[in-house]
Amino acid sequence: MKVCVTGGSGFIGSWFCREYAHRGDEVVILDLVEPAADLPHERFVHGDIRDPDAVRDALEGCEAVLHLAAANHDFGIAEATYFDVNEQGSRVICKGMDEAGISSICFYSTVAVYGSAPPPLDEETRPAAESHYGRSKHAGEQVFEEWTGQGEGRHCLVIRPTVTFGPHNFANMYSLIRQIDSGMFFQAGSAGNIKSLSYIENIMAATLHLWGRSEREAFEVFNWVEKPDMTSASISGTVARALGRKGVRKLPLGLALLMAKPFDVVIALTGRNIPISSARVRKLFVDQTHFEADKARQAGFVPSISLEEGIERMVKWYQAGGRDESAQWHQPPAEVVRRS
Repeated sequence: MKVCVTGGSGFIGSWFCREYAHRGDEVVILDLVEPAADLPHERFVHGDIRDPDAVRDALEGCEAVLHLAAANHDFGIAEATYFDVNEQGSRVICKGMDEAGISSICFYSTVAVYGSAPPPLDEETRPAAESHYGRSKHAGEQVFEEWTGQGEGRHCLVIRPTVTFGPHNFANMYSLIRQIDSGMFFQAGSAGNIKSLSYIENIMAATLHLWGRSEREAFEVFNWVEKPDMTSASISGTVARALGRKGVRKLPLGLALLMAKPFDVVIALTGRNIPISSARVRKLFVDQTHFEADKARQAGFVPSISLEEGIERMVKWYQAGGRDESAQWHQPPAEVVRRS
């Protein structure tokens, strides 16, 4: 099978490219970023998902699309850009699939579509997205739902992941591991809040299992969250143990929030995205992200890696050289990058 992976140069996309190569499938990457030299793929198309010419080129000869490309950072992206990439880009993908005769797509959305809706947050929960990211991703879902209703044989699998981590990822979990490793990490308060997580090897396997079923609906939505849930305290404790540390130091929540106030002032005055703020203290140690994913398990998928083992695997990668690598952050441009 030949699959077009949009955003294939990124963290999740790279894992899929390697898995497809292992399975003997061919991959075409459509991305604005060059893939790593050792990333297996048959062809790379340097292009924007909002550019019909680039999409048409990338989809030529493909049988399915894994749509990962998105505007997804929580800092430095305008509202219009979120919708231009995540909604309008999806429309361009749909038109390109029709032209190429492709009837199957997997679209990575987000649990951010639920916003502050009351729990339990499962696939039956009515989306109430509050962020530009969540609202634009839900708009993208609606584009694909409309597309599946326009002809027989069309299928769209929507995956709504929570925070996804694993080796070669430099986002939230990497920052936590680095801070604990440096000895500069302090747990604020009891940190008894649940933080739903997704480990890369599990969500990849879940996606391929769900996408490959013979019995499926035209438009399907699945959350992916590791179970059982872990609290912020248990997550940081697991990281500390994997690093060979006895534990983490603790501060009263009120003191931690007070110490973060000067950083709030710097952010307000400069607009810089710095790693310490009172909002981030609350996000890590107070706010809950508690989602359900029973539907995927009821569809027959059983993850092979526990959440604790996933954290331990990422720590081993970090210790083996990940700590010396630098993150490369890429944001989609406001304007469509057209092919010359």
